[in-house]
Amino acid sequence: MTIPDSSAVQEPGARDAATTLMLDVCRIKLYERNPRRSENPEYDRIKASIRADGMDQPLVVTCRPGETDYVVGAGGNTRLHILQALYQETSDERFRWVDCLFKPWHQESDVLLAHLRENDLRGGLSFIDKAQAVFEAKQLLEEEMGIDDLSQRRLETILRDRGYSLSHGLISQMGYAVHTLLPVIPQALKSGLGRPQVERIRALDRAARSLWQKRKLGDDESFDAVFTVLCERYDGPEWDLELLRNAIEIEIAEELEVSIQAIRVELDAQLLGREIETTVLENNQDSDKPEESTHCSNAITAKAKSAGKKKIPGDPRGNNADTESKEKVSPPQRPSLVIAPDASEQHSEESQDNPMESAADSSESSITLSQPRATDLKSLRARAWTLAARLAQRNGIGDLVAPLSGKGIGFILRDVPDSSLADQLDADTLGQVSMLWWHLAACAEMTVAPLESVVATLSDDSILRQALENQDAGLLFNSVWTLDPGHTGYRLWRQLGDQDWQDLLNLMDTYRRIHRAAEAAQVRLWE
Repeated sequence: MTIPDSSAVQEPGARDAATTLMLDVCRIKLYERNPRRSENPEYDRIKASIRADGMDQPLVVTCRPGETDYVVGAGGNTRLHILQALYQETSDERFRWVDCLFKPWHQESDVLLAHLRENDLRGGLSFIDKAQAVFEAKQLLEEEMGIDDLSQRRLETILRDRGYSLSHGLISQMGYAVHTLLPVIPQALKSGLGRPQVERIRALDRAARSLWQKRKLGDDESFDAVFTVLCERYDGPEWDLELLRNAIEIEIAEELEVSIQAIRVELDAQLLGREIETTVLENNQDSDKPEESTHCSNAITAKAKSAGKKKIPGDPRGNNADTESKEKVSPPQRPSLVIAPDASEQHSEESQDNPMESAADSSESSITLSQPRATDLKSLRARAWTLAARLAQRNGIGDLVAPLSGKGIGFILRDVPDSSLADQLDADTLGQVSMLWWHLAACAEMTVAPLESVVATLSDDSILRQALENQDAGLLFNSVWTLDPGHTGYRLWRQLGDQDWQDLLNLMDTYRRIHRAAEAAQVRLWE
């Protein structure tokens, strides 16, 4: 290698066209606006390669007007840093001199966008790093163009013209990540939180904000204060959106002094773009109210009276309900249940799909679940739990579904829905939640499984435990609004969103597959 005479190197100010140079690494500076803000995960591999074989391509450099040193012009910060480190470590002249492609300076935004394009091509740039670079470029463009605020639509056009195409939607998500989320969850974002997670947080933000305003809890500023505090509380490398959602639900429920399950149902409706009635009824003290109406039946009867004393269709406990007929109903059979799965099965369940994702589930996950290939019981049970948990979560009763390891259908129900839901939901929504609970109970075989397999695992104050242990069908029917099965179509099937409908069909299909697999293997599901 021929080492040039550094004194003979022409000063950068004299260059006004692209050219090749061999430069001393000490005369090249790292680009301080480099989009990659964390260490390149490939640093050690690149360093080993350069130590062994040298650089495989020249660095692109430029020079700001009035400066004598060069600056990396389009990617290459990592390689320059490695060369400088190797030269310092070894004093080897082959790491001191580097082939460079010089490009004349135009404006700062051009250099930043050149780095952004190069980093994007090489991959590994985190979503938040990319987002910060885009909005730093926006700020530079505003300064260079002499305008106060560059619209996202115009920014999209300028970026495209300069060879860096981003959709308006993606720019909007980046702006939300930079301006709203980065100040409150920096650890989560810098640990790799990507666009899908940011989209889900934003959807939750919008839905919860809408519910906050609909319930007249305050203005945007008051919601922002709550949202900020809760985000900061759960910030960390292992970000969990469900923790944030649960905290928001608790906050709203406590402010309103209502059931958290009611808030979950309302929030799910907001996420799905549905409107539900949320009028909380006052206690009805009329003397002609049926004494036996408890839990859900109180509110259903009250709603019927307030609507002109019309019994809500399908309510077996309405104003004219035949209490004698309810006592003759065959008692429920005994279910089975073991709450905690072993570690290996729980891992298998969780690895298939995250059942606690909100209504923004990706189409890919739904396709995976809608076309199962597994035929072994362990995988089928895991799939059943995933589908059941996802359905329950999106309908405000996610805390009632628990995985079941090595027995039954793969999941169980811990209890009946919270009785206060009846006072806080309109009939259509309450009907959907109630009928979904019964569908899940049927798929989990809660009333046909062996009693000894389940009762001991339910809490002592569980209504479901009391009903099963005492074979008290009336208690169960009074605790869960039990509609005429003929209402299933318009109370449940017609109201379910597309994702819920697909999950329900898949759950029933999985139930059938589990029984077929057990019969083929001559296995008793509940032993």
